[in-house]
Amino acid sequence: MENELNQEIMDKLTKVCLCKGISRATMKEAIAGGADTVEKVRKVTGAGSGSCGGRRCTPKIEELLAAAANAE
Repeated sequence: MENELNQEIMDKLTKVCLCKGISRATMKEAIAGGADTVEKVRKVTGAGSGSCGGRRCTPKIEELLAAAANAE
């Protein structure tokens, strides 16, 4: 339980999209809510719409999608 709590805290603190300040927790919530592609995650969260155009966050979103698919 403590590890889960620590992971939740880290997810809230870790920014996936640095340009827009979008956390890993927000990304995971979008994925859990049915966003199953990078494009859907970007649309739901606003990630990838910052100054880098998604160059920094897209690989991280892909990793989160792969992890969610493997967890099923």
